[in-house]
Amino acid sequence: MKITAIRTHLLEHRLEVPFESASMRFDRRAHVLVEVECADGTLGWGECLGPARPNAAVVQAYAPWLIGQNPLETERLWATLYNALRDQGQRGLTVTALSGLDMALWDIKGKHLGQPVSVLLGGRWRAEVRAYATGSFKRDGVDRVADNAAEMAQRRAEGFHACKVKIGFGLAEDLAVIREVRAAIGPEMRLMIDANHGYTVTEAVRLGRAAADYDIDWFEEPVPPEQLAAYQAVRAGQPIPVAGGETWHSRWGHGAALTAGAVDILQPDLAGCGGFSEAMKIATLASMQGVRVVPHVWGTGVHIAAALQFMAAMVPDPVRAAPVEPILEFDCTHNPFRQAVLTQPLLPVAGMVAIPSGPGLGVEVNRAALAEYAMGAA
Repeated sequence: MKITAIRTHLLEHRLEVPFESASMRFDRRAHVLVEVECADGTLGWGECLGPARPNAAVVQAYAPWLIGQNPLETERLWATLYNALRDQGQRGLTVTALSGLDMALWDIKGKHLGQPVSVLLGGRWRAEVRAYATGSFKRDGVDRVADNAAEMAQRRAEGFHACKVKIGFGLAEDLAVIREVRAAIGPEMRLMIDANHGYTVTEAVRLGRAAADYDIDWFEEPVPPEQLAAYQAVRAGQPIPVAGGETWHSRWGHGAALTAGAVDILQPDLAGCGGFSEAMKIATLASMQGVRVVPHVWGTGVHIAAALQFMAAMVPDPVRAAPVEPILEFDCTHNPFRQAVLTQPLLPVAGMVAIPSGPGLGVEVNRAALAEYAMGAA
């Protein structure tokens, strides 16, 4: 079995109403899918977290090391690709591009062996997971406090058990958002906050102390990801559990954060941390430290499918009668091609998402949607 072609599919949709996090503005949704083809016709699909065009360029830069190779040798190929560009970057685009390729190789392995990726990772502990709603960005032209409260009340009505709101725009306004969202969703629905590394340590500590009254499950990315000492200070200075990891790459990036005691909850992203091959190592490191793993998810149905396969195989920590189960981050912001890229969408039903049981990622890509949303097609 040999790899014969590496292709990328750049997808884009311009937003009628742009929105912002504390660190980024979105006037469009843009993502890149990776397609790996083998000589026998087997196709594998992956996705890269981050900017579409740069990721696609690095994926193509990796292609010469993959063409002609056996796609089932995922560990050897991961190490080969990482070593090929490690002198240019052990984090960032070199790893996000590698993530999409590794994801596609595991998809091929599962299809070749007739098993879902989760079985190949060690076994399926669960057939479905609860989803939590991510949204509540700062949208142009609307009152942020009222808009966020109304949105999360809607998510509660849709059956989500938990939601995450975006903060990092100023302490007074952020606290107003948290207060009104909590009032809108009631005391039963879980609530998380995400600053997208928009605070200083002092701001994050003040916000965490004040927001604790609203029963917050975790405080995500309070400060810039490079500042592990700042993470330690925020964790020590306020009572809400601290989460992070979507912008830490590979076992080395996550391992440094774990060694520093930077987080209570680790959030590796399958499309950014190094794919399945690396995510399993990261989960092992987290287990050694007793740190909960809740994967970050932001992308299309391909990325969602990968996260679901990974979560199916996550070993309960600890194994017990009623374990702490993983939960799926479900992006509820506007993105018409998120599910359109799949022939069968992956959607919550009464707050639960079924984990595909077919071979590989367990999903089929809709090529008509790839053409419809191709970057530059509109």
